[in-house]
Amino acid sequence: MVFNQFAPTTQMLGRWQPWHDGHTALFKKALLETGQVCIQIRTVPQDEDASAGRTMVQDDNPFTVDEVMVNIKNALEKEGFKYGEEYII
Repeated sequence: MVFNQFAPTTQMLGRWQPWHDGHTALFKKALLETGQVCIQIRTVPQDEDASAGRTMVQDDNPFTVDEVMVNIKNALEKEGFKYGEEYII
């Protein structure tokens, strides 16, 4: 099975700082909805003027986007899920 970009897909959006067992449980429920999930990583400005945009600067994001992706892939692989099949990031 390969992720089908044209099929109905459940979306999960979050910072995932860090990905934990609760996120994995949420992923499992999301997967039941459509059979595939797109996990989106929300980034937060670290050095921008908070008054210039809608999102306030937050400094509680210890992981980079690349590190978050690795953490998600590692956690879901341990549960038997395959990147590019049941989910994409």
